Amino acid sequence: MRAVIQRVSEASVSIDGQEKSRIGTGLLVLLGVEQSDSEADADWLVHKIGALRIFDDEAGVMNRSVVDVGGDILCVSQFTLMASYKKGNRPSWFRAATHDISIPLYESFCSKMGDFIGKNIQTGEFGANMQVRLTNDGPVTICMDTKNKE
Repeated sequence: MRAVIQRVSEASVSIDGQEKSRIGTGLLVLLGVEQSDSEADADWLVHKIGALRIFDDEAGVMNRSVVDVGGDILCVSQFTLMASYKKGNRPSWFRAATHDISIPLYESFCSKMGDFIGKNIQTGEFGANMQVRLTNDGPVTICMDTKNKE
């Protein structure tokens, strides 16, 4: 699984001009699922993201997690994170998981993340053409890949 995590002061996702989800302070997580991913990858990512200390403490040092600040999470599925761009100029998504793998893992990730932070996770709509708006706070953007755990 690959994730792009952005610390935001606000974020939203709209589909066909209608807002589906909105958060204030928290994290926007763009999540890509690969064919070889499993529940173990989702578990690892949930714990890493949920405990990631990228929010400022009283001294202005990034020392607090989304849980510590009572923040929200908006998670949007994004198969394009699995792009292969080594050959030519048109990306290929051959490593992206098919729907029968990616939908259950995406839903599992969102459910487990909600349990971890003690709040419902806001989401986009799997497979929809979405417009994501955000105000990146910092900016702070972290990329994670469960294939690079060490």
